[in-house]
Amino acid sequence: DRIWSSHESPGQETLPCRLTRVHGHSLRPSSTVSGAVMSGKEIHELIVGPITCHAWNADRTQLAISPNNNDVHIYRFEGGKWVQKHVLKEHGSRVTGVDWGVKTNRLVTCGADRNAYVWTFDESAKKWEPVLVILRINRAATCVKWSPEENKFAVGSGARLISICYFEDDQNWWVSKHIKKPIRSTVLSVDWHPNNILVAAGCADFKARVFSAYVKEVESKPSATVWGKKMTFGNVMAEFSNGGGGWVHGVSFSASGNKLAWVGHDSSVSVADATQDLSAAATIKCVYKPFLCCLWLTENSLVIAGHDCWPALVNHDDHGKLTFMQKLDTESSKKAAGAVSAMDKFRSLDQRATTEKVKTDINSVHQNSITNLTVHTQSGSSIAKFTTTGVDGRLVNWSVKSLESAIAGLKIQ
Repeated sequence: DRIWSSHESPGQETLPCRLTRVHGHSLRPSSTVSGAVMSGKEIHELIVGPITCHAWNADRTQLAISPNNNDVHIYRFEGGKWVQKHVLKEHGSRVTGVDWGVKTNRLVTCGADRNAYVWTFDESAKKWEPVLVILRINRAATCVKWSPEENKFAVGSGARLISICYFEDDQNWWVSKHIKKPIRSTVLSVDWHPNNILVAAGCADFKARVFSAYVKEVESKPSATVWGKKMTFGNVMAEFSNGGGGWVHGVSFSASGNKLAWVGHDSSVSVADATQDLSAAATIKCVYKPFLCCLWLTENSLVIAGHDCWPALVNHDDHGKLTFMQKLDTESSKKAAGAVSAMDKFRSLDQRATTEKVKTDINSVHQNSITNLTVHTQSGSSIAKFTTTGVDGRLVNWSVKSLESAIAGLKIQ
């Protein structure tokens, strides 16, 4: 297990992260977050405060995060340390989404200022250059994601529409087309089908939908899929409800594109299989707090996370049965023994207005809501590692193979 930690000081640049390991146990320098962690997890603390979203570059040596403000921070792994290399300052309000194109090495960001920017790295100037995207929306942008071919991207917004953005060669800028009907509320999440044509959206009108995002200006006519044949732009291929009502916070296509999963504010998890009867989508209601995001690990295994601060595994078998399997963070944190240092006292005074050590940690690696799930390492059509970020400012890298070894009876199929 590895734990990385860096801290920002007023008027100073972010310091490089450092590694701490003690006899197989991972200990953070701060007394407020120290503890032993079970195998299969790497804990990174890059900032003090919430991380809104994060994205990795192609070789995973660079990481882009938004520290819940107008900026985007880019870190590079150098000499065994995470070092902050760039701060992207262009948005006028909080950044709500970031995605890194692994094929083109371009970043796309969106924010509450109703704007999106495509960032390209200038090798000669050694800095990131932004290009404004014409979204044509009158409410905040909420999420953004590159298509698999990275020739377009989707932006969800509070304007009750999805902006499908692509580069117009004749005009030499990024333009957008709108998918509006039948969306009736804020678009909270988007995900692309592997065919680069279909896009799924989770909305605050309690619906998850699959649309055609075919743009004839940048791609050839698509062939039929199990989701349908009619591929005109904006066509609704499928529409689902989680059964009882609840904002749809997260959506995710499986690697084949045949399955769509979504999670709702009513603590529900749902899966629809396009190779079977779409009207018979499977839904389970959980006793836990609402989930905010989901991600397919394999064609049958799904990881979910949200306000309960831990990720969990859900299985959808070949017969359409959906089962909550296991929490993936089962080992409780333990306080590091020892006297309170002067640094600990000052840190506690700054964070809690007291010099006494107050036990507030919960029995999970994340100490607050998990808001983002992202692929870190793929192995064929399956995911070998995934990362989570949350309101506690931590980024955790989870190894699927190590989790299977650490948790008795866990089998990710």
